[in-house]
Amino acid sequence: MKKFLIVVDMQKDFVDGALGSPEAMSIVPNVVRKIEGFDGELIATFDTHHVNYMDTAEGKKLPVPHCIKGTPGWALDSAVAAALEQKGFTAVEKPTFGSTALPGVLREKAREEDFSIELVGLCTDICVVSNALLLKAHFPEKRISVDASCCAGVTPQSHDAAIATMASCQIDILN
Repeated sequence: MKKFLIVVDMQKDFVDGALGSPEAMSIVPNVVRKIEGFDGELIATFDTHHVNYMDTAEGKKLPVPHCIKGTPGWALDSAVAAALEQKGFTAVEKPTFGSTALPGVLREKAREEDFSIELVGLCTDICVVSNALLLKAHFPEKRISVDASCCAGVTPQSHDAAIATMASCQIDILN
């Protein structure tokens, strides 16, 4: 069985940049260990905005420019980037919370082989939950899991709420 690890938006702006937090910084070593020990294919999503971010629907509700393509904040956290580059990964840019391209990428890489999906990253309550539920909708019979020790939410409370939501939607919660 093929295994996929999806590293969601471990970008500088979410770790220690414009929208960073102590909780996000604290999971970096866990994510690096997860990547280094993972035996399967790695995919990293990149929250990707452009200079017109403030004119977008998201920008109007979250008026904090972040992950503007080509800026230092758009880049992966350096420790996460080093771990991913050492093992090799597929990058998937996404303009919003959930990646509509991700199911197609997984289908192409799986090539009819059975597979499982594990997700880690930021933010639990926005992009991790969005991608986990999107993937569950596309692959209802596949094992989909989230490692809670490798995720952080906007707040600890919203992290816990997202974990509970994913568990109630039959996504396996690890750690």
